[in-house]
Amino acid sequence: MTRISFHTLGCRLNQSETASIQNSFEASGYKVVGFDEPSDIVVINTCTVTEGGDADTRRLVGKVNRLNPKARIALVGCQAQIQKEKLAALGNVRWIVGNQRKMDLVSVFNEYPNPQTAEVVAPAIEREPFTLPVAAVDHHHTRANIKIQDGCDFFCSFCEIPYARGRARSRVFADILLEAQALTAAGHKELILTGINIGTYEYQGKDLLEVIRALERIEGLERIRISSIEPTTIPAQLFDHMGPQRAGKLCRYLHIPLQSGSNGILGDMKRRYTVEQFSDFINEAHRKVPQICIGTDVIVGFPGETDAHFDETVDLLREEPVHYFHVFSYSPRHLAKSRLMETLPSHVVTRRSQVLHELSARKRRVFHGSLLGTVQTVLCERAPDGFGGGFTDHYIKVRFKTEHNLHNRLVPVRLIKTEGQTVWGEMV
Repeated sequence: MTRISFHTLGCRLNQSETASIQNSFEASGYKVVGFDEPSDIVVINTCTVTEGGDADTRRLVGKVNRLNPKARIALVGCQAQIQKEKLAALGNVRWIVGNQRKMDLVSVFNEYPNPQTAEVVAPAIEREPFTLPVAAVDHHHTRANIKIQDGCDFFCSFCEIPYARGRARSRVFADILLEAQALTAAGHKELILTGINIGTYEYQGKDLLEVIRALERIEGLERIRISSIEPTTIPAQLFDHMGPQRAGKLCRYLHIPLQSGSNGILGDMKRRYTVEQFSDFINEAHRKVPQICIGTDVIVGFPGETDAHFDETVDLLREEPVHYFHVFSYSPRHLAKSRLMETLPSHVVTRRSQVLHELSARKRRVFHGSLLGTVQTVLCERAPDGFGGGFTDHYIKVRFKTEHNLHNRLVPVRLIKTEGQTVWGEMV
């Protein structure tokens, strides 16, 4: 029996795809082992959003060659789609499979069972509705990612994802429901909707709201969570599924990329909204959905970002109801339009990033503190003996004392104190 291991770099979408690919290998008779265990084949699902993602791939290949030198390596996904030549030069890499074929990796291995050098399988990406052959059941977690969309048509100037993932396309509606039912039957109580630009989902007249309504009707599914979603693609009716009188299952949580709080920089980034439009939207969400948690992404050091531009970003994030931010240092991508622009000194980017990291930590503490004394429902995950823990629908990590094994159960917990990014509570 061939032993195979997997490692995922990057986003939730990659995580979902890796789970599906892994299940297809299990169904085909392979023995799936841990990434640090001896294996015959190692599959790395790559990311190329930043230079750091590229470096992580090289680092992992080096680690595999040191610890498991006889293993053959398959590099799949975004970096494999657009950096074939660079990846082919890495040691023991035998397959380079782009996004068009990576979900069919078992067949690729059957077509090229024993290549002596890197076999490149990275055809152009089709712009057609798609299905996925195997449900991405994750036996280790209570929550599961479910892919509903892929690709993007926005072409922001800092991003090469449209080249790595192709143009926007949506998953066949019935296929989403089949996987959701399989994931729920396998025990998952929360599904996280993933994609590159999920707010643009459209299949035969059905949009994101139709997907949510259909998932809400699945018996046994308790929560639906939206992953990152672009600000211009969010339907206002979404709040009706989150509000205080909601009959639905949609979590009170949105992660909406801002990228910059300066209209000048947003224009240079080719983003499709203004600071004012972003502000109006998140304030509407805050008004309509009490206790909603709103997170965002920010790019620091985009070419041309002055101190004044950065101060606009800080002021916006300080004043608006945004509760945490993921901070990224600008990284020039070789297919992105901004690669031709002059980058900022690294010490300036580092200093600005630190300012935002500290502000994000303060705002997260304030949000957590605002919920102390309230009772929230926690979906419990595995925890050390004597403790329970999991996440609220706002995606707050909660821990509490208990002698019971509450794994994969929803329990009411009163929040009593904060400790870093964790909130402590007591079962009600």
